[in-house]
Amino acid sequence: MKDFGLIVIGAHFGVWLKDEITKYKNKNILLVEPVPYNYKILKEEYKNFENIKICTNAIIDKNETKNFFFVKEKSIHKLGKHWASGIGSFDKQHILNHRTKRFKVSDEDIEIKEIEFITFDTLIKNYGVKSIEKLQIDVEGAEYKILNSIDLSNIDIKEIFFEFKHFDGTFKEGPKLLEIKDKLTSSGYEINNLDDENILAKKII
Repeated sequence: MKDFGLIVIGAHFGVWLKDEITKYKNKNILLVEPVPYNYKILKEEYKNFENIKICTNAIIDKNETKNFFFVKEKSIHKLGKHWASGIGSFDKQHILNHRTKRFKVSDEDIEIKEIEFITFDTLIKNYGVKSIEKLQIDVEGAEYKILNSIDLSNIDIKEIFFEFKHFDGTFKEGPKLLEIKDKLTSSGYEINNLDDENILAKKII
């Protein structure tokens, strides 16, 4: 079993993780990214880093093989939004719900791939994770399922950073977010709203 400095679920292609990876450069790091072209970039970028592992599974609350939806690589330039490459979900409608006058995503822009979804518990067992200094989660609405499934009494996680803007549906917040906040608070975490999209929970007990 190993102590990990950083685990990122939804690592995208790593461009926004440079500072975090530098911060934990002398510790074990696990980057989880199921979008194939993003995973390929991460594998190439960190191929010479023995402390960095890259996982291509999607994380959810059940071990199962199912369809995963993401924006086609060739559609990213056409759509004109670099962040489109980070929209991957088990729910195709979640991607379509991002459609606006400036982001005209359609069915023809979405690729479907059958992949292996695993639980957070399976993930930490697969990689021999003993403790985590910082867990970061940005998974387009699946944050609730992941956080709800974690037994915080079984693993020491000092900080949990997560996006919450899709907790109760695309661009919706509600009871599920309150439920997770209550869970974290009762488990000894202090909740900090960093902005209108992200929360940092720090363990204080």
